[in-house]
Parts: sequence; structure tokens; C-alpha cells
Amino acid sequence: MSSIGPRLVIAHDGGLLTLDATTGEIVADVAHPGFLRLNNAGDGRHVFVSDGDVFRLFDAGIQARAHGDHHHFYTSEIGLTGTTFDAPHAGHVVVHAGRTALFADGTGEIQVMDSRFAGDPLRVVEHHATTDPHHGVAMVLADGSLLTTQGTEDERRTVQVLRDGAVVAETTDCPGVHGEAAAAPTASGDVVALGCTNGPVVLRDGAWHKVAVPDAYARSGNLFVHEASSVVLGDYKVDPDADPVERPTRIALIDTRTNELDLVDLGSPYWFRSFARGSQGEALVLTYDGELKVLDEQGSVRHEVPVIAPWEEKARWQDPGPLVKAADGLAYVTDAAAHTVSVVDPSSGTVTATHQLPVTPVEMVVVTGHPETERPAG
Repeated sequence: MSSIGPRLVIAHDGGLLTLDATTGEIVADVAHPGFLRLNNAGDGRHVFVSDGDVFRLFDAGIQARAHGDHHHFYTSEIGLTGTTFDAPHAGHVVVHAGRTALFADGTGEIQVMDSRFAGDPLRVVEHHATTDPHHGVAMVLADGSLLTTQGTEDERRTVQVLRDGAVVAETTDCPGVHGEAAAAPTASGDVVALGCTNGPVVLRDGAWHKVAVPDAYARSGNLFVHEASSVVLGDYKVDPDADPVERPTRIALIDTRTNELDLVDLGSPYWFRSFARGSQGEALVLTYDGELKVLDEQGSVRHEVPVIAPWEEKARWQDPGPLVKAADGLAYVTDAAAHTVSVVDPSSGTVTATHQLPVTPVEMVVVTGHPETERPAG
């Protein structure tokens, strides 16, 4: 077929629902127990499901193949493929520069594959290891180097870049390291920001740079990028003892070229699932008042779009709450309380559709058929 709309894969208590993002039609509902976390696999078709001590591969049944100056789209059976990757305390999945890295918090093991072949039974999987188990993350850079955190279950503050097993760049000034984002590269290569509790760090031109912050405790543990932007969007928390949760209203805009951080007060709190980036680099943030705030890279609010009813973050982060994802110029906002997903056009600031769901959404990814990342030429 010549075209097909994006699909939304939604984790709920009992399985994985796949929805046509344009029409709202349910195209599959696959039963599977447990608390399931979702990440795009990188090939535009598959989704990695973090399920306890294993990563499971889910086929969203959509694929785009280049044909001259256009693409042909193909559909396939939707469901769990049976392919699994053992990973005690399966954690972060990071797709970058055409490679997908899986991190096991329980062992510190890293599994890396070419994103194009995530669904291929003959895929080659590279295995790497950190010094100790910890809640960490890894990313393969465009030149093939491995960026990874180092730490223990009690403390983590180190980020390294490894080339052929040797450390070529390291920072130990990132306590509580959490969250990674690859911004627009420079002529020298990758630019990566990571969140810390004393302000972010940025890898640029092969060296680490510290971002100054105005608070002694300043955690930006969730970072979001647009591939053509040097500005990283992040959360910003200042209370290490918040009970049960901190309800920040300020967001961080991190300029990875100047190592500067600007704070923007949105006037209403958010949580870690509130964020996405638009196709033009817009910062998208869903706040407690039910509005999707659309900001430019300088922090100016372009639209405040009423999408869902006012809400609040629950005490347990695993409990269902609203979330935001974006792809192909549109944003998708779930409402766990109303069992809906709404489609928002950030450029016009309008809600173009709202689809009713038969389940309570917990997590969601958007699958378009097109790879989420491309491997560099050469």
C-alpha cells in the first residue's frame, strides 16, 4: 500500500493495545500480565517491552520500505514475537545512530544491536558490562564508541565513553545520573546531555562540560531532544526530600553548545511522562491544569492547549497517569482517568481528534513504520 497511518502501542493492566492513531480503530489487543514498560526498538516496526527480568520484542505490524523517491508500506501480524533478551531488572532502552542498547539494572550488562535488524532472528548482539550492577543507561555513539554510566546500587555519579574497551572521556561530576539525550551533533561528533542532581553534564567535542544551575540540588533526570536542535528539554526538581512527590512547575531548557540552562515557569506542575518534542523542535509539556504547553526553543509559550481534565500525579510512579508522545508533526496525549487518547497539532494549538479506549493507558509509544534513527554513512 502507498501509505498507512501511525500506530499507538499502549500498555495497560492485562496487555498491549494497538491503535490506528488516525482513526482510533483498535487493530489488536494482546493479553500479557504484569507492569510493562515500552520503548521503540529503532526500526520503526518493533517495540521493546521491559517485563521484569526480560526484554520482549513486540511487532506493531507496520513497516515502510523505500521505493525510489517514495515508500511502500507493509503490514504484518501484530503481537509478541517470542523473541526475548534476558536482562535482570530490565531497564533503559536507548536508540541512537542506528543502534539499540538494552541495559540490565540487575547485572549492569549492556546488549547492543543494529536497530535495522531488531526483529531479525539472525541479528548480531554485542555484549558489554559495567563494573557493578546499578540503575544505568548506555548509548552507542555515531563513531561506534560506547557511552555508559558506572555506579553501584547505592550511588552512581560517573559517565564514561569507551572506545575499544579504553576510557576516552569520563566525568565523575554527575551524582544520581539519570536520563540521557543526544542533541544535534557538532562537526566533531555526538553531543549528549545527561541529568544529574547538581546540574546536567554535556559531552561535546569529545569532552565533558558541566552546566551551571542556580540551586544546590537541581535534578533534571528526564531529558528530551529533537535531532536537529541543540537545546534539550528537561524537568527540574529542587527538593531531595519531597514526600510523596515533588510537584515542580519550572522546566529546564539546556543549551548544549553554551552549557547554559534556562528555567521557564509554566505555572502548573507536571510529571516525568509529561514531555515530548515536536517536529519543529517545540517543547511539549502537559501540566496539571490539563493543558499541553507548546514552547519554542527560547522558552516562549506559543500555545496552551486544553486537552484533558485537570489531574495530579499519584504517589506511586507506576500508577496510571496522563502521558505525551509525538511523531510526524502530531502529539498524542493520554488521559488515564477518562480512558482516552487525544491528537494535538502543536503548530496550530488545536485538538484534532479524541479516541476512546477500552482500557486504562499506562505507557505508550508511537510507531510509524519509519526507523526512529539512521546509522551514519561510512
